[in-house]
Amino acid sequence: MDDFGVYAVFGVNGPPQKLLSAEGCSRVRVAVPPSVRQVVLFSSGRWGERICVNAELSDFERMPITIGKLTPYNKCLSWEQWEEETWIDSVTLNVSLEGGNLSTEPEVIMAVKEYTPKDTAAPPAARELHGKRKREQTAEEEEGNDWTKRREEEENTCPNATTEKTTPVRKVRGQAKGSQKLFASGAETTKLKGAGEKGAEMQGTVGRTPPQSAVRTKSRQAKAPTHTAPLASPSGRWGQTLCPIDAQTAILIGGQGARMQFCKDPMWKLCTEDVSWVAAETLAEGPTPEARIGHTAIYDPDSRRIFVFGGSKNKKWFNDVHILDTQSWKWTMVEAQGKVPPLAYHSCSMFQGELFVLGGVFPRPNPEPDGCSDSLYIFDPRLSIWYQPIVTGDKPSPRSGHSACVMQERKIYVFGGWDTPVCYNDMYMLDLGLMEFSAVKTTGNPPSPRSWHGSAVLSDTKFLIHGGYNGNNALSDAFVFDIDTNSWTEVSAPELSVPRAGHSIITMETAGHRCFSEEDEDANVNGGRTLLVFGGGDNEGNFYSDLTAVAVEELLGAI
Repeated sequence: MDDFGVYAVFGVNGPPQKLLSAEGCSRVRVAVPPSVRQVVLFSSGRWGERICVNAELSDFERMPITIGKLTPYNKCLSWEQWEEETWIDSVTLNVSLEGGNLSTEPEVIMAVKEYTPKDTAAPPAARELHGKRKREQTAEEEEGNDWTKRREEEENTCPNATTEKTTPVRKVRGQAKGSQKLFASGAETTKLKGAGEKGAEMQGTVGRTPPQSAVRTKSRQAKAPTHTAPLASPSGRWGQTLCPIDAQTAILIGGQGARMQFCKDPMWKLCTEDVSWVAAETLAEGPTPEARIGHTAIYDPDSRRIFVFGGSKNKKWFNDVHILDTQSWKWTMVEAQGKVPPLAYHSCSMFQGELFVLGGVFPRPNPEPDGCSDSLYIFDPRLSIWYQPIVTGDKPSPRSGHSACVMQERKIYVFGGWDTPVCYNDMYMLDLGLMEFSAVKTTGNPPSPRSWHGSAVLSDTKFLIHGGYNGNNALSDAFVFDIDTNSWTEVSAPELSVPRAGHSIITMETAGHRCFSEEDEDANVNGGRTLLVFGGGDNEGNFYSDLTAVAVEELLGAI
C-alpha cells in the first residue's frame, strides 16, 4: 500500500492537514487565512517514482512571493512572515506533484481549518495583530517615496533592473507598480560556436516585459509546472555559479530570474561532450542548499567536492558552507567553528585545499544600509574551521561584485567591484606565499569601472574580464590581462557582444574537439580549451539561459 502524502501546518497551533495523497489529485490550491503567520509543508511515506513537489506562496495578484521544493532528500519546507516581508493578505499556497502516476483530476481548491484552543476564547490578538500588520504596511507605504533615494545607499543592487531598482527582492505593497517589471518567457535561439562546432544550437529563454493582457496568462502558467514538458536546459537567471568538476562536466547552482523569482530549477549538470544539460537537483542526496544568489561554488580536485558558501535570498543572508561530494552525489552542511559574517557577492578562491573568501556585502543592523567588507577569511575543510590570517601590504578597499583569479598557484588577482556609490577598475594582487597585498600598476587600456562581471583564467599568465554592470548599464566588452607585463588588452569576439552582468564564465578542456582547421599545426594548443559563458542579465529586464562558447586560442590570438 502506498501511504505517500503531502501535509501542511498553518500556524504554530494548527493540526497537519493533508493536501496531496497517493491516489488523489496532483495539484492543490489553498487560501492561507490572514491570521496565519507560519506555514510548514512536509511529506510522509514512500516517494516511489515521484520526483518532487513544487510549492509556491503567491499574493492576491497571483504573483509569487516565495517558492520551494520537496524532494525525496528534502522533505520539509517552512515559511514565516517576518522572513518573507512581502507576505500580505490573501496569500495562497499552491502545491503540485511531479513524477509517479499522476492523476488526471483537476486542481483542487481547499480551505484551511483554522485552529482555536478549546480552553480559551478565540484569540483577540488575531484581529489586532492583523490590524497592526496593516499599520506597519502603511508605514512602509509612507517610506516608499524615500525608497529610491535610499537605493543609492544600498549595496546589494540588482544589475538586471533599471536605475530606479534596488536589491533583487520582490517589491513590497507600498511601492509604485511602475517600479517593478513583470516578465514573461520567450524563446530566443542562440548559436553555440567555437570548439569546432558552428551548427550546434542552444535554446535560450529570455524574460521580456509582456503586455498587460499577458500578465494573468503567465501567472497561470507559472502555477502549473506539472502540465509543461520538463525543461531541457536551465531557465534564464543571474547571480548563479557554474563550477567545472572534470574535463566534460560542470555544475550549475542557484540564481534568480524573471519577476525576481528564485529559480525553480536551481541545479543542473552540463555535459560538454554533447553540449547537453541534465536537471540535477534530485540526483543528489542530503539537504540541498536553500535558494540563493551571490554565493560562490568552488571545486576541490583533490577531494572531488564542491564547496558552496554564502549568498543571499531576499532579506536573508547566509554564512553556511554546503559540500557536494561529486563521487557519492551527497550534500552535507558543515558545522564550522570560528566566525565568518553572512556574505554575498564576495570572491572565493582555493589554495592548498583552503577557501580564501574576500570582500562581499554583509548586512548591518537597521536602519544602516548594507555594507561592504574588506576582510579576508579562510576556511579549512580538514578542521571545519574559519580563521582570519595576518595580511600585510596595501589591501583593496571594501567592495562586492569583484572578481578574483588564482594565477600560477601562488597569486590572487582582484579586479573591480562595487561599494555604493562607487564602481572600481583597480587591480590588487595577494601573494599567497607572503600573505601580502599590493596594488598593481597596469599599462594599456584598462576596463572601465564595473562589478558583477565575468572572469576566467586563459593561461598561466593571462586572464579575461568580460561584461559587468557600471551602475547604469550592462557591459559587453572584453579585456585580457597579462601578469608578466601587467598590461591590459581589449579583445573583440562576436560571441561576447551581448551586454550581460551576473553571468558565469568558465574554461574547460575540450580535447575531443579541434578549434582550428586540420591544416593548422597549433590546432590542439592548450588541449583545445574552451571559454563557456552562461546566463546573466542585461539591465533591461532580460535574463539569459544561453550557453556561448569561444575557443581560448581565438582570444589569445586576438591580443
